[in-house]
Amino acid sequence: MTGGGRGIGAAVADALARRGAAVTVMGRTMGTLESTAADLRQRHGAAVLAIECDVADENAVARAFAYAAEQQGDPYVLVNNAGGGESASFLDTDRELWDWTIAVNLTGTYLCTARVLPAMLAAGAGRIVNIASTAALRGYRTMAAYCAAKHGVLGLTRALALETARKGVTVNAVCPGYTDTDLAQEAVLNIAAARNVSKDEALAILLKSMPQGRLTTAAEVAGAVAWLCAPDSSAVTGIALPVAGGEVG
Repeated sequence: MTGGGRGIGAAVADALARRGAAVTVMGRTMGTLESTAADLRQRHGAAVLAIECDVADENAVARAFAYAAEQQGDPYVLVNNAGGGESASFLDTDRELWDWTIAVNLTGTYLCTARVLPAMLAAGAGRIVNIASTAALRGYRTMAAYCAAKHGVLGLTRALALETARKGVTVNAVCPGYTDTDLAQEAVLNIAAARNVSKDEALAILLKSMPQGRLTTAAEVAGAVAWLCAPDSSAVTGIALPVAGGEVG
């Protein structure tokens, strides 16, 4: 589980640990990861390992996944959750922001998947779940780089699902809408700044675009991921599953 220290990642780690899985949480902030891991061990009695890893750094990924396999055994599930995005119009998106967005969201997904896939293919079993976004299914103003990266994640998901369809491995994408995490709070602040309104007014503007009139919860996203990781989901591969309260079909 990458990006496993907080938000959706921590919720997914909780859902998997609760179901008896040995879980490895990876991320860039070791203190947060260790806190999450300790909480999961205490509440679920699960084997939970915390490893520092920058998914955009190929050498760091290689070291982290080698250590995880050494400590926890070959992986059966990979959840690519690490990612991030910054709001900027296309003309304000410089090369540095573009490269960072692609590296963290798309290249990181590729690098982590490449580390686990050989063992899954050898075992004839595995689950890869990529946390994409509704930004993989539609466009958003001032989020060109993020939309491009997440569309890429979905394309990778669909292509790899076809390659592995007869090999016991499923590859799927979960596409959350605005979820009650730090990223959504940043979106609210961006709206507030752009429209010169209060934070509460900005949140109301954001919620108008959502049929359910509320933010998705991290636990709701985690429930979808856990289902895709279950043994009885073996016929489900190559899908983009929106968890977005009806924002997209």
